[in-house]
Amino acid sequence: MNIQSLILEQFRNYENERFILDPAVNLICGENGQGKTNLLEAAAACSTMRLFRTSQKKEGLRFGSEHAFIQADFTAKGCENTLELRFSRLKAMEIYKNGVRQKRQADVQGLLKTVLFCPEDLALIRAGAGARRRFLDTALCQLRPYYARYLEEYNRLHEHKTRILRDSEEKPSLLAMWEDFSLRMAHIGAQIIRYRAYYCNKLLAHAAAVYADIAPQEKLSGVYRTVSAVTDPFAPARQIEQELIDHVMRHKPAELAARSCLSGPHKDDLEILLDGRSAASFGSQGQVRTCTLSLKLAERELFFDEDGEYPVLLLDDVLSELDRRRQDFVLNRIADGQVLITCCEDGISEKLRTGAVFCIQNGKII
Repeated sequence: MNIQSLILEQFRNYENERFILDPAVNLICGENGQGKTNLLEAAAACSTMRLFRTSQKKEGLRFGSEHAFIQADFTAKGCENTLELRFSRLKAMEIYKNGVRQKRQADVQGLLKTVLFCPEDLALIRAGAGARRRFLDTALCQLRPYYARYLEEYNRLHEHKTRILRDSEEKPSLLAMWEDFSLRMAHIGAQIIRYRAYYCNKLLAHAAAVYADIAPQEKLSGVYRTVSAVTDPFAPARQIEQELIDHVMRHKPAELAARSCLSGPHKDDLEILLDGRSAASFGSQGQVRTCTLSLKLAERELFFDEDGEYPVLLLDDVLSELDRRRQDFVLNRIADGQVLITCCEDGISEKLRTGAVFCIQNGKII
């Protein structure tokens, strides 16, 4: 799987640029603030259908522009495809696959698969549970199209139910819909929990093997944590759904008092353990970073297991945040597949077997 070309028009600080990419390593170099990360954000958007630095797609528009455009020509599973993302300041993003407009984002999510690793991810282990849920969701939405649809619907239901609870004091009649939303969220939530449980099981097995390669004296493991009433996240969806229903019904008074949704997969977490203890609480900075490296590289391996080809790896200046030993470890693990890597330091570029080099200045190739 590789991106052959990327075209950016009026996106971030790019006016109109085309990148012809190498199927191996592509080095994007330049000073800070010149547009290196913007290029990786565009590549990732063609995979996830979102911008990883903002939830507002209109923020991707170049200053003063009303429209923006990203086009990716790529090969996946032996087939050539073209994806176009069209942004507008006044309307929702439009998606075109091979010239045909798509009705739903979930229909094209994961057609091009990417794994993004940026400096902020090094805080993944000690960040809040929301960051780890996003980490899981980003991968699962690419691997499992049905999961993307379930997640989209669940988020919409959660938003509506939260609004019902929040506004119920002024409009008590809204509570008539509480049960309907709760039942539907339990139905969709059961599917999400099963997907996450199976994915976490595979992810942790791969991550433990990766971690053992760099720190064989320590053992990485983890626990997928969901609603306490769920006795077995691998159980049939119908059983999980009933447990979620029983739980939310018991906690209805608490939800009405708090005016928020107190339980469901929107509160899930993935706890990472080192030698059986919480890595977030007891791990050193080096151990925590190695845990994150292991999870990201394990994510890449899972994509390979699924498709028989590596996803496009996007490394956003992450090597400069690692010590030499961990830099070498990452570089030795990414010999196969296409890589886009941003870099400010010459020392790192010397270690790469680079296929193409792009020097960026003020959103232009120089």
